[in-house]
Amino acid sequence: MGALSAIAMAEASITLEQQISWHLTVNHYPPIPEYMVGTCIEAIDLVNEGNWTEKVYLPEGVTWRGLIAAPAGVIVEQHHLEPWIIERELD
Repeated sequence: MGALSAIAMAEASITLEQQISWHLTVNHYPPIPEYMVGTCIEAIDLVNEGNWTEKVYLPEGVTWRGLIAAPAGVIVEQHHLEPWIIERELD
């Protein structure tokens, strides 16, 4: 399980929502609630656009360091979403 199964899931022919839902609920202990799927996808999209520090609002009742938003890169790192990040070469 872990990173290898996340990589396999990222390559699976199911929707991104299904991939992230599986990853959060099966690949983490304790499972991360499914209401975080949309937040994680938003963070993935922002990081893939190069916006690591842009804030993503968290679901109601969820906070990060007491705040209602967290940087996209932090969400990616804390939820182990690296398999969904597109690597780009630096110029």
